[in-house]
Amino acid sequence: MAADYYDLLQVPRDASADDIKRAYRRMARQLHPDTNDDPEAEARFKEVALAYEVLSDPDKRQRYDRFGPDGMAGGDPFSGGGINDIFDAFFGGNSPFGGGGRRGPVGPPRGPDLEVVADLTFIEAVFGTRHAVDVRTQVACEACSATGASPGTEPITCLECAGVGQVQRVRQSFLGQMVTNSICPRCAGQGQVISDPCPTCRGEGRTIDERTYTVDIPAGVDTGSTLRLTGRGAVGPRGGPPGDLYVHVRAQPHDRFTRHGVDLHCDLPVSFSQAALGTHIEFATLDGEEDLVIPRGTPSGKEFRLKGRGVPHLERRHRGDLIVRAYVDVPTDLSETEEELLRQLAEERGDAIAPEDAGFLSRIRSAFR
Repeated sequence: MAADYYDLLQVPRDASADDIKRAYRRMARQLHPDTNDDPEAEARFKEVALAYEVLSDPDKRQRYDRFGPDGMAGGDPFSGGGINDIFDAFFGGNSPFGGGGRRGPVGPPRGPDLEVVADLTFIEAVFGTRHAVDVRTQVACEACSATGASPGTEPITCLECAGVGQVQRVRQSFLGQMVTNSICPRCAGQGQVISDPCPTCRGEGRTIDERTYTVDIPAGVDTGSTLRLTGRGAVGPRGGPPGDLYVHVRAQPHDRFTRHGVDLHCDLPVSFSQAALGTHIEFATLDGEEDLVIPRGTPSGKEFRLKGRGVPHLERRHRGDLIVRAYVDVPTDLSETEEELLRQLAEERGDAIAPEDAGFLSRIRSAFR
């Protein structure tokens, strides 16, 4: 049978809230693991904390008085609330009952991430390539083998934290002496200090140098794409792990093709006679020449789709399409013979056109401009 909460706190059932609070403080000081070596103290401390959790809350206390411990569903503060809030306040989130405690040295911090831009041609971005990037970065100091200590010497154990990387702070509270752990300010959590710094890196364990990395650019990247090279960033101080290198892609435009996602677009000029009568055109794609058929009566703006002649998908095997937009290239420098033939065609088709004099006067104006 569960122990009576009032008996645990050694108070009568009609005890006031202040009486319950004073009783809890008294019992907590007696049973706290930092002040009591009794192996059973931990279990009793939890029971006392649970009793106080219930009896200090008017609603929970009323429910407990009516139904007893069986009516306190979800009332265990050690399941994620209650007394854990006290541990957060006094132990920095580390419970004195285990799971927290003193940890090992934090160790050298990780190095920073770096960023660089890779300028690619249009073709390189579409089909992929191997591209070299130059980076000015922090590398391990060769003189001291990244220890930060002068050659012939070694880092020594931090006396303030005894090599643990953390220090304990003790303070008084209503529960008695409360112990918290924090990063050692002298060694910054590394557990070691440098008494004789390396003259090359001044105790950092790293120096500045130029590095060239070859990046495998996958097919289908575009301006705005970012590639991550794990472990190619700057190294951390005194042997700390390196960060990552982020390569931002910047692709140059093409003189004929424009890109829309994985599709390519291109405008193709055709003459009036080609559009009207049809033709075959040798069209240069990124993969070579294609026989593009322009059927009779092709209107200006008609699009022709060449399947699989676009940009490869980054995550799939197939490619986008090449969309060729034909437009009728209207001549502006007609010879007299060409103009006469067009007028005959217009007359044959019944098209209303400007009179011949208008064309002559227009040419006279152009000559005097």
